[in-house]
Amino acid sequence: MIDVAPLVAGQANCAEVAAEIDAACRASGFFYIRGHGVPDGLQQRLEELSHALFALPPADKARIAMTHGGRAWRGWFPLEGELTSGVPDRKEGFYVGAELPADDPRVRAGVPLHGSNLYPASLPELRTVVLEYLDVMTSLGHALVRGIGLGLGLEGDWFDRHLTADPLILFRIFRYPPETGLPDPRWGVAEHTDYGLLTILAQDSCRGLEVHAPSGWIDAPPLPGTFVCNLGDMLERMTGGRYRSTPHRVRNTTDRDRLSFPFFFDPAWGAEVLPVPLPGEAPAQARARWDGEDVLSFDGTYGEYLLGKVGKVFPDLRASVLDP
Repeated sequence: MIDVAPLVAGQANCAEVAAEIDAACRASGFFYIRGHGVPDGLQQRLEELSHALFALPPADKARIAMTHGGRAWRGWFPLEGELTSGVPDRKEGFYVGAELPADDPRVRAGVPLHGSNLYPASLPELRTVVLEYLDVMTSLGHALVRGIGLGLGLEGDWFDRHLTADPLILFRIFRYPPETGLPDPRWGVAEHTDYGLLTILAQDSCRGLEVHAPSGWIDAPPLPGTFVCNLGDMLERMTGGRYRSTPHRVRNTTDRDRLSFPFFFDPAWGAEVLPVPLPGEAPAQARARWDGEDVLSFDGTYGEYLLGKVGKVFPDLRASVLDP
């Protein structure tokens, strides 16, 4: 548990907070934060509207399905509509991102995962609340990568200067139905790692998140007033394995729907992902990854890495939207 209030407030001396973040990133790649400054009322309203979204009639949700989002890769998908390692997840979801107008150069150029969001006409407040949440969380993301930079011995603005001046912002709302009592309980999302720099996760009051810590699989239960933060593949690649992109998974072990709200604060689409300068430190010890891939050898832009990943998550959508 790390109190990040000094980072959020922009205090000049954040050495203690940065050291705590560094220790967590080296040990497990997961940590809780408090003192984040995100209003409780905003989170509560987002949760209420998310329940309302998933309770809409199927026809209303179909009108904002991801197939209508085009190259922006936005909208709703049904239960088991997303894959992890080729297996359908037991979750329903809603994808949004930074709201870009049609005349934005990236939209006009057809850059994937850039564009406008889709919202149900019957829930007009959802757009207002989501966009406010994105603004607040983006500010928090900038504060946290400042702490990560300081923890690595870099200047506090290193990430913003090299990768996140215009970060790729993606946000998901997931509904996991109960698995208890079913003859074949399934993973809401199976073992995986995140792709980018930093994930900031809000959970409702239902348990279900598990993290593969050095000691094995452990619960990461919801704690009031906190977020769970975890690192993505690009930060593991940039630090030569010193920081961990840690596998995690979800199974709803309660008797009611579980909602989660992962916010992804990642490098700009065209940012080249290069090693972080860590003078004076020996390379981290190599380790086998859960998927057998060698993230440390990746060479290219974050957009190239991300597109290869999301194409496996939604193969049909990639075939119909991106490949033609």
